[in-house]
Amino acid sequence: MPRLVVAAPSSGSGKTTVATGLMAAFAERGLAVSPHKAGPDYIDPGYHALATGRPGRNLDAFMCGPELVAPLFAHGAAGCDLAVVEGVMGLYDGAAGRGELASTAQVAKLLRAPVVLVVDASSQSRSVAALVHGFASFDPQVRLGGVILNKVGSDRHEVMLREALEEAGMPVLGVLRRAPQVATPSRHLGLVPVAERHADALAAVAALAEQVRAGCDLDALMALARTAPPLSCEPWSPRPASPSFEERGQGQSPGNGAARYGRPVIAVAGGAAFTFSYAEHAELLTAAGAEVVTFDPLRDEALPEGTGGLVIGGGFPEVYAPELSANAPLRAAVSAFAAAGGPVAAECAGLLYLARSLDGKPMCGVLDADARMSERLTLGYREAVAVSDSSLAAAGTRLRGHEFHRTVIEPGAGAAPAWGFTHPERRVEGFVRQGVHASYLHTHWAAEPSVARRFAQAAAAWTAAVRDAAAARP
Repeated sequence: MPRLVVAAPSSGSGKTTVATGLMAAFAERGLAVSPHKAGPDYIDPGYHALATGRPGRNLDAFMCGPELVAPLFAHGAAGCDLAVVEGVMGLYDGAAGRGELASTAQVAKLLRAPVVLVVDASSQSRSVAALVHGFASFDPQVRLGGVILNKVGSDRHEVMLREALEEAGMPVLGVLRRAPQVATPSRHLGLVPVAERHADALAAVAALAEQVRAGCDLDALMALARTAPPLSCEPWSPRPASPSFEERGQGQSPGNGAARYGRPVIAVAGGAAFTFSYAEHAELLTAAGAEVVTFDPLRDEALPEGTGGLVIGGGFPEVYAPELSANAPLRAAVSAFAAAGGPVAAECAGLLYLARSLDGKPMCGVLDADARMSERLTLGYREAVAVSDSSLAAAGTRLRGHEFHRTVIEPGAGAAPAWGFTHPERRVEGFVRQGVHASYLHTHWAAEPSVARRFAQAAAAWTAAVRDAAAARP
């Protein structure tokens, strides 16, 4: 699998511009391009998917463990001609206090992939050689294959930069001029997601492809990608080691309801307000025997027919609080589903949607808590253990995840908390109530596939109980 890792000395250098532009430019050549993002970020993969027509996938060595990075990559890249991995932060920046863990450098080493360094050259000339030399020599196991210079001011500026890098023996694989017209808008948690600006995002990705095509040596980049050696790992699979309850056959799965009623429907929130999701979650639920159906809380006034489980992931409900609140029929349907004991897994935005209110606007009222915007950004990796048995996780289940929000909810935990954080701080967080598991913590279920299977089984059992009760009525 030819592959490249697009990295930078620091955030803001232009990684997303270059990575997305490269993906789109190679896809325009007729190549099947597999898009990946190092780290937990949900937003950049949306632009990657737009550029390639394939799901953007995350490679996070903290949440999933270093041992899963290459298998998850191989799973996502199967059947493709080229894979492009966008890095996170600076090349060597990772989980705080954990050395290289979860850094772009670690991902590049695990994938045995050459690195292309994107350098913001707007305020330097010959010094660029010293900067690049430092990044190339810091870790000999990281193979820096070339540089793409971003925000170059003029022809003369380009000549000075090229001369300096030639002295340092580092190939220049591309030069991009300042181009504000292809910038993508940002707000409090980063770029505005694709789902909120689809037409504009399409135009932006097309402009990025044109900029990269004009400024980069695509043939040289492809040649570099082909120098990556084979990976000696089996691709990750969402299928469980033991058969799913559907595969066991009629009458072979007592107690979970699937034998009587087939695949349970699990409704997953989507649309502009709920854009944060890892592709592997739906794949795991499907492999566990569920039928995954997407609904939009901004537009749909009812849950999908036959809903047996509800997944409400991350996103920007604070941006859409008035519209979410105005959809009273769906709020009532979610509240009734939870009150009846239906299994619900809610992360971050989902937590806020289940609260009584968000910035004073009525929400679903499933939780006895109120949420509001805050000036403080809560951001970082967490190590967690499930405190209470729930439809998602048995008490004692350990997972790693991350928090990323500018909101607070009061109280921060219910009588039965969802998680106990063990690192970097000790506290309990979230809510478990009947079938509801709601928390700020974003998790990657590939690290612990049992949570997807447990949730699918809870959805099957609840579906069976509801239909049995209906059949018993006179």
